[in-house]
Amino acid sequence: MRHLISGIAISACMVFGQLSPALAQNPFEPVVYVNDRAVTGYEIDQRIRFMRLLGAGDTDRKAAEDALIQDRLRMFEAQQMGIQVSEEELDTGLEEFAGRANMSAPEFIAALENAGVEYQVFRDFVEAGVAWRGVIRQRLLPAINVSDAEVDQALKQVIETPIVTRVLLSELVIPAPEGQEDQAMQLANSIAASNPSDAQFAEAARQYSAADSGRQGGRLEWVGIDNLPPGLRPIILGLQPGQVSQPLNVTGAVVLFRLRDSQGTLRPGAREQLLDYATLRLTSASEAASLAARSQSCADLYVQAGTASTRINRQTASQSAIPTLIATRLASLDADEASVVDYGGSADLVMLCSRQSALLAQDDSDVATTAEEPDGVEAAVPNQSDIPDRTAMREQLFNRKANEMANALLEELRADAVIRRP
Repeated sequence: MRHLISGIAISACMVFGQLSPALAQNPFEPVVYVNDRAVTGYEIDQRIRFMRLLGAGDTDRKAAEDALIQDRLRMFEAQQMGIQVSEEELDTGLEEFAGRANMSAPEFIAALENAGVEYQVFRDFVEAGVAWRGVIRQRLLPAINVSDAEVDQALKQVIETPIVTRVLLSELVIPAPEGQEDQAMQLANSIAASNPSDAQFAEAARQYSAADSGRQGGRLEWVGIDNLPPGLRPIILGLQPGQVSQPLNVTGAVVLFRLRDSQGTLRPGAREQLLDYATLRLTSASEAASLAARSQSCADLYVQAGTASTRINRQTASQSAIPTLIATRLASLDADEASVVDYGGSADLVMLCSRQSALLAQDDSDVATTAEEPDGVEAAVPNQSDIPDRTAMREQLFNRKANEMANALLEELRADAVIRRP
């Protein structure tokens, strides 16, 4: 963020000079009331400057007004719940936010003031955020639960999602010469917000794009993801086919990308499974079938087997390490189901205790493994540092639920609020 702040006074004069006429026309006149608390035109102008300096170059008056309305709602709800932000909490919040730009709070405040953004704007912004966290902690967090099944499902989805190796893009490069940056951004926002089809995006590229690709409707050839600039990769990888990126500010232009298609490969070991299973050699297939019918689970197998339980062999192994006949029986079984492998003079009772992805098992301390070496587990669990562990995934799901609930609460507060204009 430091590059957004450095040279800030010069960029402020260049980008925000057009705000002066608005400030001359009753800048402190209320524009909207939120539960009888005014939002003034001056606050809106200041919020625009503040957000643009933070990198939100597409912030317009409506977006700034909406953001201030939300802050009023956050503060109103906090006060209704008796939550007050202490000076110590506020100072911590200011330092925390400034730290994102590798600055101290005084340095950050000085940079903002040099760009024409008052300290009070920064203070109010942070105070609303701290107060809202208090609301979330008290009202929402106690109701959030992330089950083990949700963690398993989320990790499974990560493992089974192909790693994108190349993408098929369309581009639209809108010229933004000095003094026309806002017009270019407004046009880009309008196109992106319209959720254009491939044909509509192509028509916009032919009409507005300054790139050579505009003649082909902005369509580019397949490109390897590693060949894209590092800063662009996460933006493109965050798109689904058919989606358009948010406008990107580059020198002299505003750029949109539309992802037409992507190709990828499964990560190594994505299809490999670890099977936790039990076998017991018995004298006949009928004896094995009788015991299988009586046993309800792997734990129950030890009970039903009686004195023969000492001969039960339970182990965890990769599919490739399991004998073919047994692996064939296990392939059709669900957890705690049993089958029989008939050898003529003897038979094996085979019971599946659990199956899971080898990659999913890499951080699961509850997976039973044999004490014998080698047992196949290590070979079945490739090293995949990009897969989050269970704790990290649980935190991601918890935060996702908290954000969803917080957004829903904010919408509820807005629906219940008295919002009026003078």
